[in-house]
Amino acid sequence: MSTPPTPAAGHSVGVSPHWSKGHDAPHRDLHSSTPSHSTEHLLATASEGSTCSSVSRVSERTYLDAASAEPMHPAAREMLLSAVDSGWADPVRLHHEGRTARLLVDNARAVLAEAVGVRPDELYLTTSGTAAIQSGLTAVRAARSRVGATIVHSAVEHSAVLRTAGEAAAEVGVDRLGRVELDAFTDAVRRPGVAVAALQSANHEVGTRQPIEAAAAAAGDVPLFVDASASVGHDVVPTGWSVLAASAHKWGGPAGIGLLAVKKGTRIAPAWPMDEREDGLSPGFPNVPNALAAAAALQARLAEAEELDKRHRAWIDEVRRRVAADIPDVEVVGDPDDRLPHILTFSCLYVDGEALVTALDAEGFAVSSGSACTSSTLRPSHVLAAMGVLTHGNVRVSLGRDTTHDEVQRFCAVLPGLVQRIRAEVGM
Repeated sequence: MSTPPTPAAGHSVGVSPHWSKGHDAPHRDLHSSTPSHSTEHLLATASEGSTCSSVSRVSERTYLDAASAEPMHPAAREMLLSAVDSGWADPVRLHHEGRTARLLVDNARAVLAEAVGVRPDELYLTTSGTAAIQSGLTAVRAARSRVGATIVHSAVEHSAVLRTAGEAAAEVGVDRLGRVELDAFTDAVRRPGVAVAALQSANHEVGTRQPIEAAAAAAGDVPLFVDASASVGHDVVPTGWSVLAASAHKWGGPAGIGLLAVKKGTRIAPAWPMDEREDGLSPGFPNVPNALAAAAALQARLAEAEELDKRHRAWIDEVRRRVAADIPDVEVVGDPDDRLPHILTFSCLYVDGEALVTALDAEGFAVSSGSACTSSTLRPSHVLAAMGVLTHGNVRVSLGRDTTHDEVQRFCAVLPGLVQRIRAEVGM
């Protein structure tokens, strides 16, 4: 990566007034202008489309799908509105506007790098967490082509890892909690021809943490790629990894920003041409306002993490107990203790997952079902299948910073009746 200018002292993200377009330029209130007719029509169309599949009978919505995407953090929204007028130029250009954008993106990079425990010149910005996984794994494998092309990975990785690994993969099984079989992982990673090993920090569907430090020790000289998308902003990511990927919309940042951290000493051969932007790991120049908003969200989320995680862990424990006690023929999956604080998945026998998600949506609850990374198709979850647990009738509940205890309690109260009704409709 080319040497960046020194970011703002203290690595606090912000838009300094003297970086804006002209010293005396007035601040534009982006909320004050009236939307055009076409914008109003677009928003109305989107709103109408969201109610086509099911009509909610409640006036208030409860969003319990934060593991898919968390609503934008207020700090991110404020930063985004401040940055759109200052960070639009190409940050590699030498004119005033380009230098302004460069200072802003370097400031964002410094904050994000500090949050994941690397130097700013070890952090690359991509267009998504999926793009970070694909470009990172591909670049590490290409750099080690003389060693081999095999990617060792657990059976419960995100679909982006599975697809990038392709046929040159050695898949390692997991136990019924969703944790990788460490002995089998060790055996696989020490075989000839292994280019890179991939192991998520924690599972995105069931929340089970993975033994990252032990896996790194087992890998030895083989680089360990960690998909930390489910953990960053919610949980501490263990050390020992060589390459890490994360996604901003998982911690309350905007969509369209992914992180790829590559520690010094890890060889990469990017697929894109090497240029002055992200060293060929992500084409085009970064979305500077979104990068700043992602940094602001992560900084704010980490400041709240201890209190939020304590609250979420207690509430997920409550849901786990009540679901198991109040619903017959249900399987609550994942490690009950060594897990992410905000995620829980359970499967109900004799219940169709789509029907349950739709029924909950009609009651005002947004949850996910099926494989969390491909739930629009509602295919059986490859994660649950690999764990050897019930794959159908599953629901993932994931809490966000705005979730309240009253919402959690109402969910627990409404769920048993819905499950009973769906079972009755199919004669069970």
